[in-house]
Amino acid sequence: MVKKVDHIGIAVKDLEETLKFYQEILGMDLQGTEIVEEQKVKVAFLPIGDTEVELLESTDKEGPIAKYVEKKGQGVQHIAYRVENIEKAIEEMKEKGIRMIDEKPRYGAGGAKIAFAHPKSTHGVLIELCER
Repeated sequence: MVKKVDHIGIAVKDLEETLKFYQEILGMDLQGTEIVEEQKVKVAFLPIGDTEVELLESTDKEGPIAKYVEKKGQGVQHIAYRVENIEKAIEEMKEKGIRMIDEKPRYGAGGAKIAFAHPKSTHGVLIELCER
């Protein structure tokens, strides 16, 4: 089902400040930024090899990233795995007893179709399925 790690999502308080670290200290290039209204988040993309680091800053104090940062602090929020057919992948996960946050794909950053599996079903890791 899984083809590769698509990206690693990192929740941050201040996107501009965090970008300084990734660009100036680690030497990573910023591919671009995007606001995803549905998820109440501003996203910055930093490619590395054939995957990306995705920095996520909340645009709303009630958004999921703001709640995550408030509860757990800044850090890795999810791992996204690339799949060829997200609808099929969701059904396979459900058939295998995995609790899905998203029963149907939704819009994600970069025009991807995404769906999240609940961490209670995935050994504590928020897993995103991603079809590009």
